[in-house]
Amino acid sequence: MNTPSPEDPVHPDAGLIQRLGYAGLIPFVGLALLLWLLQGEPQVFVSVALAAYAGLILSFLGGIHWGIGWLQAGRRDGLGVHFLWGVMPSLLAWPGVLMPPYAGLVWLGLVLIVCYLVDRRLFVRAGLTPWLTMRFRLTTVASLSCFLGAGAL
Repeated sequence: MNTPSPEDPVHPDAGLIQRLGYAGLIPFVGLALLLWLLQGEPQVFVSVALAAYAGLILSFLGGIHWGIGWLQAGRRDGLGVHFLWGVMPSLLAWPGVLMPPYAGLVWLGLVLIVCYLVDRRLFVRAGLTPWLTMRFRLTTVASLSCFLGAGAL
């Protein structure tokens, strides 16, 4: 199966996919920047907001695997692993959201990287390799935002 890529200009939704994906980085970058500019109670609020957003995005990444699993249901080549992995990002993000932000943001940044590494294997098995370039870029900026945000605290 030839899977369309978000970078493929022929893909009818390529522009929309790219805009939505990269727009999702705005809260990561903006909140991380604010953490370096603010002090006191506003900084605490922003740090919690960044951790919460990272947790939400990790839950979204798990949900992608449920979608893959449903689309490929009935195949007998072990793709049920998508359902199993699909719950893990949320479960791994949960402690990071509950931790003090200086530690939780580091944890969440690491979980974002782990999710990408797992996706590198599972996306290939599911025929979704073309999506990994954009996925890598998004993960890099999101995880760096978490690390830089933690560094401001």
